[in-house]
Amino acid sequence: MSSTRAEAHDGRMTDRAAARAARTALAAVLADDPGVVGIGLARRETGYVVKVDLADAGTASRVPGDVDGVPVVTDVIGSVRPL
Repeated sequence: MSSTRAEAHDGRMTDRAAARAARTALAAVLADDPGVVGIGLARRETGYVVKVDLADAGTASRVPGDVDGVPVVTDVIGSVRPL
């Protein structure tokens, strides 16, 4: 279940600095959510997005579609375990 929104809501490309700030803000909000296994940046044709890796699809409803105008995409990757 991946979301592919990549443009800021006003149609502008999202730059790396804005995406980094949005990632930091979102990480603080989702820090205690056990269904979130990773938060990073991804590059799309229209700029940067915040990418949230999830343990299960049920967690997606707790992730916002954007943070400060920066699109957020989700990907269900399952649980992460140490090797």
